[in-house]
Amino acid sequence: MFIINFFTILIGKILSGLLHLLGKNAGNLPGLVLWTINKNCLKAFKIDCPIIAVTGTNGKTSVTNFIAEMFRKEGKNIITNPEGNNLDTGITSLLLNHCTMGGRVKADYLILETDESHVPVVYSKLKLETLVVLNFFRDQLDRNGEVETLILKVNKFCETFEGNLILNGDDPNVARLGLANPNNKNVRYFTVDKYDFATDTLHEAGEGRFCPRCGKALRYDYYQYSHIGRFECPGCGYGKNSYYSRFTSVDLEKPSFTADGKEFTTAGNSIYYMYNLCAVYSVAKLYGISEETQRSVFENFKVNNGRMEQFEYKGSSLVLNLAKNPVGANMTVRALNETKGDKELLFVLNDNLADGHDVSWIWDINFSVFNNVTRVVTSGRRAYDIAVRIKCSGYDPDKIVVRPDLDDAVKELFSTTGRKFAVANYTAVQPTRAALNRFINGKENANG
Repeated sequence: MFIINFFTILIGKILSGLLHLLGKNAGNLPGLVLWTINKNCLKAFKIDCPIIAVTGTNGKTSVTNFIAEMFRKEGKNIITNPEGNNLDTGITSLLLNHCTMGGRVKADYLILETDESHVPVVYSKLKLETLVVLNFFRDQLDRNGEVETLILKVNKFCETFEGNLILNGDDPNVARLGLANPNNKNVRYFTVDKYDFATDTLHEAGEGRFCPRCGKALRYDYYQYSHIGRFECPGCGYGKNSYYSRFTSVDLEKPSFTADGKEFTTAGNSIYYMYNLCAVYSVAKLYGISEETQRSVFENFKVNNGRMEQFEYKGSSLVLNLAKNPVGANMTVRALNETKGDKELLFVLNDNLADGHDVSWIWDINFSVFNNVTRVVTSGRRAYDIAVRIKCSGYDPDKIVVRPDLDDAVKELFSTTGRKFAVANYTAVQPTRAALNRFINGKENANG
């Protein structure tokens, strides 16, 4: 076994070194090669520090980055995957880039964003201390299948997991994981109290309609967004949880929230963002992160990788958000509608392999509730598809401008001044960021 592990690390180090010499980041390929030649390659690493993993359909990258920032500010030596290489191959490559030739990984903590379907794969080979689960929504159906398939995979892992399990108690698909292992005494739920724009009925596409324990229809007091909200089963009482972390007095105007009797101000102002921070707060509370550090990170830290990223240009402000499924898009539309005054929207839609070739999910986006949206610009490989979808929602087609080329789309968007929002799906978000930066820096005619 020692020989096998030694050569596994050696091959990976050589490949990773060659890629770095070529100017590549070695974020995935070395891990892909190692998994091809050795299905137990993760066991070649010697890891003594605690591992914290973050998973769920939406918000993984943001929450992972926030948690990592908390630990950095506390002076901890951490290893994390901030760019979101979250499959088994990406995590293997990350460890390769931070281990000795003997496979020793030296850190105080590993904080790892992990794809939902790869949680059982990775953590059957690495010892996990804490698992944070944010939400479960339909996402990339041609890769993942129906959401129930993913939930069952993670649930199977949780049946034998006895570490810390931090769960979104307002998502019935996530809360059910707390029932997987009755012997696990380390299950903790987080919740966010009703905010001003919560609804009495389901406002957007949602999955959590039936009790996973007895099968009866769940009863909701309110919906925050999609199927996230305060729910209970009238048959068996599923949903009656005690909460480890609870955000109250959520104020998106300030923006701020209260937790454990203390008010915190934040850099972001959507209900989706508040749920992400509640997960972060739960981890900070569990690991004894100081209040000073918590306040500093909540008030000042920004991920700035297309997740509610802000741009400014000559009197105009723009918020860009990744939306790789209906819920992600609906959350940006919701944030747009909750912002006072007139505003414009840029929607960039691709159908590359990483996005999923099937873009029928755009018909689950609720465009019918546009509030003071004066113009829409569409772009990307499927610019016309999203334009047709918005038109079919009842929006005035004369206010829709189609510009498949991203640089043309950004130029068109900023031909007027005012408040703007942009939605881009998975392979579109980084090109959209690049196009915005080119335009803002006066290089819109440059390539790349």
